[in-house]
Parts: sequence; C-alpha cells; structure tokens
Amino acid sequence: MNIVPEDITARYDVREWRNGLAILAAAHPEEWKDIIDVLKGFRLLKSDILTPGGRKSPIANKLDGEFYKRGWTEKSFNTKIVVDEEEYETPTHGVDCFKNRVALEVEWNNKDPFYDRDLNNFRLLFDLRAIDVGIIITRCTELEDIFRNLGKGPSYGSSTTHLNKLIPRLEGGGGGGCPVVVFGIRKEAYVDDGAAD
Repeated sequence: MNIVPEDITARYDVREWRNGLAILAAAHPEEWKDIIDVLKGFRLLKSDILTPGGRKSPIANKLDGEFYKRGWTEKSFNTKIVVDEEEYETPTHGVDCFKNRVALEVEWNNKDPFYDRDLNNFRLLFDLRAIDVGIIITRCTELEDIFRNLGKGPSYGSSTTHLNKLIPRLEGGGGGGCPVVVFGIRKEAYVDDGAAD
C-alpha cells in the first residue's frame, strides 16, 4: 500500500527525509489526514498569483487557514538550557502550523535562506523532543513558466523559495536527524479561474 494517495502525487512532488512519511502515517494518523485533506482541497488559482502579497501571500494564507480550521496553531517554543543551575535562553523560531508534535511550514515566496531557518528549527525542536516530524509545503521550480506567462516572473525570482533550492539543503542534512516531508506544488495544481492578467 502506498502511503501517499495518487491524487496527491499527481499535483505535488513529494519528498521525505528519515522516513517522515511512515512516521506521519503510523504515529500521527489524524495530522496526516489533515495534511492530505488540505492538499486535496488546494488549488493554485491564477487570481491568487496575480494578487499582490503583503506580509503573507494569499496562497500561504489560504493554506495556513485550512490548517487552523482543523485545530493547528501557530506555535512558538520557550526553550532553555540549564548548566550547573545557570539558565541560558535558547529561543527557537515559531512554526506556521503545529499540532500534536507535527510542525508545518508554508514557504511560498520567501527568500531561500528561510529554508535554512526552517530546517535548523526542525532539527533543534526534534533534538529537544518537541516535535516528531517537520513538514514543508512549497512550490515546484516548474511553476516559473506559469509566473512568466502571467507577467509575474520578477516576483518569483531564482533566489526565492522553490523546490530546487530546498532539496540540496535537505539532502545535505540541513534538518539533522529530524524526519522531514516536503510537498512541492506542481503545475497540475494550477487553475485558471479567469482573472485578468
């Protein structure tokens, strides 16, 4: 039996590190169902691509919002190290979505060093036993063709977050021992909803 449904692999490039998929499916079936349901329902709309983003793009907001509806929350962690009764604050970066020891980041169109931050955060939180697995939802590099055709190419440059920037970091061990699963949004998720260019 395949862990990832075919209708997901048809629209997402799915990658894993350190058996992340098996851990999700076996140890976190409710969270895995949430992820599958959100991804099944998501469509990359032309109108969302054409809408200017502020702090967060409509696409990232849409994905985060679907997780929040299912009980996921934005989460910061209060961590510290104690050495001979001396405490040292070791703050971590907050995660976009968190539920039951599963951390999820949506990286739609940030600068690519955000991947380093996410993977390092996953590594640290895993080492501290705060999470079991980290998830990144991002875009496939192949979407560049769509962005150029819509006149949005400059907004989605080569130094922004897309799969070709993430995979070398992941395979290079950027997440340390933390199991990681990546979903890259493919062209097959795109829908022309008639918005004017």
